[in-house]
Amino acid sequence: MKIEHIAMYVNDLEAARDFFIKYLGGKSNDGYHNKTTDFRSFFITFDDGARLEIMNKPGLADPEKNLNQTGYIHIAFSLGSKEKVDELTLKLKNDGYEVVSGPRTTGDGYYESCIVGIEGNQIELTV
Repeated sequence: MKIEHIAMYVNDLEAARDFFIKYLGGKSNDGYHNKTTDFRSFFITFDDGARLEIMNKPGLADPEKNLNQTGYIHIAFSLGSKEKVDELTLKLKNDGYEVVSGPRTTGDGYYESCIVGIEGNQIELTV
């Protein structure tokens, strides 16, 4: 068994798509639009076959995000090396994204950094 995809609602569908393409090397499909409900989505596919569906529709609730709450808290991307983690963390920081932690080796042995990415959602970058 494998996870087929992960989905998240976003306010700015195109900006979210561009973030995952620019920083994490994703490739987007042409998108989907249900004209009856005004639901829109893109599937972003990454090199290893993992997929992320980003979606939007009218009337979404948009509560403040808290990095210390129950539920899904981050998406982790393996970049392949400490150097790539360092480089992308610095690039994101220089582009105005908040670095929450790292780059560092955690107590359980992961080399990672965590940033607040698109629309306040946390993204972990790891080896």
